[in-house]
Amino acid sequence: MSLFKSAGIAAALTFAVASAALAAGPELNASSTGLALQGYDPVAYFTEGQATKGNYTITATHEEATYWFSSEEHKAAFEANPDAYAPEYGGYCAFGAAMGFKFDGDPHHWKIVDGELYLNLSKDIQERWSENIPGFIEQADANWVTIESATPASLQN
Repeated sequence: MSLFKSAGIAAALTFAVASAALAAGPELNASSTGLALQGYDPVAYFTEGQATKGNYTITATHEEATYWFSSEEHKAAFEANPDAYAPEYGGYCAFGAAMGFKFDGDPHHWKIVDGELYLNLSKDIQERWSENIPGFIEQADANWVTIESATPASLQN
């Protein structure tokens, strides 16, 4: 990868974190109200194959975050095994985690890999991540051990 391309990706990620709302606790990317996935149904990614907005009246809580679901069936599936549906890296951007940062994961830029849900910050970042998904997941898994409890802002210093 060229130095200019790396610098461009870093600049995009830095800009995104500056403009993103990262008020949630460090381990989980949730709004200040504790809403995970910006209200999108985590089960629908697996069953519908698309980002599907959940219903605010059909909810479940997992790891202090509230998830919305588009149906009672999806809620029941999630409650039976939340770790099977919750996004990796607490819903933070998978590419950002690979780079050692925490950036908002956009529920519209996602991919299921080996049965796990991964989010990315944007279309451009997801395209970059897609160039080496296994390598970036390996990097993100290694980094997550260190950054999981860090606040997003503290990783910028």
